Amino acid sequence: MRAVTYHGTGDFRVDTHPDPGIEHPRDAVIRVTSTAICGSDLHMFDGFIPEMRKGDIIGHEFMGIVEDVGPDAAANGDLKKGDRILIPFTIACGSCLWCRNEEYSLCDESNRDAEKLATLNGQASAGLFGYSHLYGGYDGGQAEYVRVPFADTTHMKVPDGMSDEQVLFLTDIFPTGWQAAVNAEVGSGDTVAIWGAGPVGLFALKSCLLLGADRVFVIDDVPERLALAAQHGGIPIDRSQIKPYDALMDATQGRLPGKVIDAVGLEAHGAGVIDTVHDRVKTATMQMTDRAHALREAILCCSKGGIVSLPGVYAGIVDKFPIGAAFGKALTFRMGQTHVLQHTDVLLDHIREGRIDPTFLITHRGRLADAPDLYETFRDKKDDCIKVVLTP
Repeated sequence: MRAVTYHGTGDFRVDTHPDPGIEHPRDAVIRVTSTAICGSDLHMFDGFIPEMRKGDIIGHEFMGIVEDVGPDAAANGDLKKGDRILIPFTIACGSCLWCRNEEYSLCDESNRDAEKLATLNGQASAGLFGYSHLYGGYDGGQAEYVRVPFADTTHMKVPDGMSDEQVLFLTDIFPTGWQAAVNAEVGSGDTVAIWGAGPVGLFALKSCLLLGADRVFVIDDVPERLALAAQHGGIPIDRSQIKPYDALMDATQGRLPGKVIDAVGLEAHGAGVIDTVHDRVKTATMQMTDRAHALREAILCCSKGGIVSLPGVYAGIVDKFPIGAAFGKALTFRMGQTHVLQHTDVLLDHIREGRIDPTFLITHRGRLADAPDLYETFRDKKDDCIKVVLTP
């Protein structure tokens, strides 16, 4: 089969790999019908995620048709050949303490590299598709076929009559944006500020509005992303033209938003801002791993007693963290990989009832062979690129 393959920082290629097969009774093998390039994939493309190895298959947003199924996955998950399914990016055993609590991204059983991650984090979280050998070293979904472990629980069936593009983003970015809003306890009448108008930030915007927020400010400096945020109900703030703190203070009469969401994560930029220069120097010299300008700014722009929600991925260590501001303002932080299966039923209802059309952010489509070029287009924000969907 053909698959998008890691060969080093900035070097993804489409290579030939052996077709996957059933390795465990709970496995399934799917033929991928749609997959997407995610902002989290760029962290590997740009060399920020450790434990990547040459030959690793990339991708964690994908869906397809069951080609083969192990006996336990068939019996316990009601899976059969020909079923059309979505695959959440977090692999869930379904039976550990965390899965029973619907905290699927914390699964105790699915990470084959748990010891490595526990050494870094104190405890290991779930295995992830296509996301390094800290998270199980599982082959990803930017491929023609994928083996799905724990397939009896790690899947969602696609309702009849729904297209791939309507439901594909239920595998990651739609639940991620939704969980960010839920973690921020967004509700009726709230004022929210979101850093980043990429795919997760835009889904966080839509989620906040679905949950009843009155005003949602979206901070970015890419014109087409800000325009799309405005088109879908957000209030854009172009950080290249005005400091977000000044804009938010003025818009809220000095109160600041009580709910803030960092949908940027570890590769934040801040043109002309001194902390960004510091971040670039320290990450380049391996003195820290993450650039946290957006997080610092979100903390300073959150009102007293507010909530800071982090759907943006962080990988390791940040410097100059404004703990004094967070402490002094009594802020609450909520974060983590997404518990995809916890949210899919309600989000599927929003799609079916027409309250949201997830295809609104797709700007580029291609084949697997186009992936290397489209990664550069997506990373460099060329050609007004916001979201890429690939058809193997």
